[in-house]
Amino acid sequence: MFWKFDLHTTSHIDTLLEKEDVTLTEVMDEDDVLQECKAQNHKLVDFLLRPQCMEDLVTFITQEPCSEVEEKVKYKYPNISCELLTSDVSQINDRLGEDENLLMKLYGFLQNEPPLNPLLASFFSKVLSILIGRKPEQIVDFLRKREDFVDLMIKHIGTSAIMDLLLRMLTCIEPQPLRQDVLNWLNEEKIIQRLVNMVQSSQDEDRHSNASQSLCEIIRLSRDQMFQVQGCSEPDPLLATLEKQETVEQLLSNIFDKEKNESAIVSVIQILLTLFETRRPAFEGHMECPPGMSHPSFSVNHSILEAVRPRLKDFHHLLLEPPKKNVMKTTWGVLDPPVGNTRLNVVRLVASLLQSNTHSINAELINLNTLGVILDMYFKYIWNNFLHIQVEICTAMILAMPPAPQDIQPDTEQNHPRESLLIKHLFQKCQFVQRIVDAWSSNEKEQAEGGRRRGYMGHLTRIANSIVHNCDKGPNGPQIQQLISEIPSEDREKWEVFISGQLADTNKRNTVDLVNTHHIHSSSDDEVDFKDNGFHQDSSLQQAFSDYQMQQMTSNFIEQFGFNDEEFADQDDVVDIPFDRISDINFSLNTNESANIALFEARCKEKIQQFEDAGSDEEDIWDEKDVTFAPEAQRRPSSGSTDSEESTDSEEEDVKRDSFAASNLSTDDRMESEEILVSVTGLGFLKNDLTAWTFCEQELISFSPKDPLRSNSPVEMETNMETVDPLGVNAPLQPEGGSEEEQSSEQRSITETVINGSMKETVSLTVDAKTETAVFKSLIC
Repeated sequence: MFWKFDLHTTSHIDTLLEKEDVTLTEVMDEDDVLQECKAQNHKLVDFLLRPQCMEDLVTFITQEPCSEVEEKVKYKYPNISCELLTSDVSQINDRLGEDENLLMKLYGFLQNEPPLNPLLASFFSKVLSILIGRKPEQIVDFLRKREDFVDLMIKHIGTSAIMDLLLRMLTCIEPQPLRQDVLNWLNEEKIIQRLVNMVQSSQDEDRHSNASQSLCEIIRLSRDQMFQVQGCSEPDPLLATLEKQETVEQLLSNIFDKEKNESAIVSVIQILLTLFETRRPAFEGHMECPPGMSHPSFSVNHSILEAVRPRLKDFHHLLLEPPKKNVMKTTWGVLDPPVGNTRLNVVRLVASLLQSNTHSINAELINLNTLGVILDMYFKYIWNNFLHIQVEICTAMILAMPPAPQDIQPDTEQNHPRESLLIKHLFQKCQFVQRIVDAWSSNEKEQAEGGRRRGYMGHLTRIANSIVHNCDKGPNGPQIQQLISEIPSEDREKWEVFISGQLADTNKRNTVDLVNTHHIHSSSDDEVDFKDNGFHQDSSLQQAFSDYQMQQMTSNFIEQFGFNDEEFADQDDVVDIPFDRISDINFSLNTNESANIALFEARCKEKIQQFEDAGSDEEDIWDEKDVTFAPEAQRRPSSGSTDSEESTDSEEEDVKRDSFAASNLSTDDRMESEEILVSVTGLGFLKNDLTAWTFCEQELISFSPKDPLRSNSPVEMETNMETVDPLGVNAPLQPEGGSEEEQSSEQRSITETVINGSMKETVSLTVDAKTETAVFKSLIC
């Protein structure tokens, strides 16, 4: 509603743009330039679309600002330029996406030598990304004509903004045929092989990390896309290239055949972990593969496993001799060497390989005793919970997984149940049960001497419970029971005592309720039991409430529920009150007014005691008598009279005599007039029908004498106003001896009949102007 009163503010940009020599920087200095641009201010948009302005905007985000500029404003104009170009104004997108000169100037930023300015790189990536989303065909066509585009992207892959731009090209290009063309083009440019070559010891850590992250995102995005678009006939060429055995072998060769570099090793393991992921995909609604469905995105490619298997000995060697790490001092001691990121990721890789449950992989791990080395690390590094959780995952999978299917099984073994080689290795070679019992006893002994509880005890409790559970209910239960029975008797007895004593006690402590559910007694001396003091259950109330709950909700429930806004408004302001609801109200009126009539008659006959001394000899003011008023000539003019100041002495004497005569009026008379007036007026409101009594009140007020001595009385103050004189009682008196017709006119009478139900009431008022009397009568039939 601001425009109604012309209160809207006019941007200063409109005034500024009216100048002929206005510059781009002057416009960009305005605080609301971005707001006006996004609001598509026509003057501003037309100004920005000028060729020189568009060229300057691109220059700001692609060229290093002057080094002499103050640091806090050094990137002001590049930032504003980026925001203007990415404000998603269609005219700006069209001009920038269709002008090849501007695109070449923008593309020139990639031709700079690394490392790129990270802030300018983010501006460049943001502008080109929005163009890819808004003008995909034009931008893709422009980039495909640049033969060095992929080389430059790989060259600057160490800059995170360039990596984001590459991923944007893989995810934001629509429609699907165009995206497929882009994937084929990038695959032909061998972008996967070039990214793989970035992950080697000769490159820096930024290239390792960004190249690895790019390959991981390509794997995830491609698998998710393949799951969503199941009807797509063409496979993802980039994913197919990544899952090839030679590609994985090249990755492993980069870290093992050359100098060991922890950053490169960790980056390659991250790629392998992504390839081994079976929780596909991660978007809502498709968290699990349907039962009985074998989808490529839920299984590990066999070629990947075949490429990794020959390198298991190299990973095992990393567990024994990781890249050199400095001695680490901790609050509890010295770690020489610490676990390190390399060995931790190798354990994670082993856990993923065990999840694949491949016979060849399991056999190689057994031959290398990799599980034994991992258990040694578990008990050595007692405070590294990242390691402990991975070891727990490995042991839990081994105990719960069915035996791995073998490619060729001898005929002699077909009639016997297959056994898990990993479980057998774990209980026999690794002495799994004995090490658990020994570690538990060692921890208790250390705690008894005042030491700390070891950090792996929680995970050790869960590992022991996993053994007990799988021994009783797991798929490998018979094999586990058999292996436990084959261990030395002394160790078996220790195990049985352990699970029935220490482990059971620990489980009992761990399952204690966090909140005490027992009855909390009152702290006072008086124990009051409130359990049996229930409320009285009235069947009729319950039935009524049940009926209320079971009633159907009709369509007009919303309109009839609650109150309307009009019900709280003044009734004089509401002109459209509906009457349909009033018809539904049932009420009754008592038409028997005999009680009211009796009350009224009793009130009229009641004699009110005087306020003065009860023993006075004054007359009873309730006796029936004529009301006599003083003649007009004897009444003293009111204090507001404007008599002439030049009055004669005789006139003053006459006034004094008039005042004296007026003062000689009987006090009883004045009281009688006042009391009659007050009583009749007050009693009139006792009647149900106020019409007749309102009329009587007005007529009696008209006869109220304007005595200056009584000007301060309550009746006088309430009725001291110019009233209508319908009976003409205040008209000038006629001279005595008038005609008979004139005398009859001096006595006037008004009668009104009021009918209320079955009763009829006649009210009459007779006024005699000559005798100055008024008689009021009421007759009820």
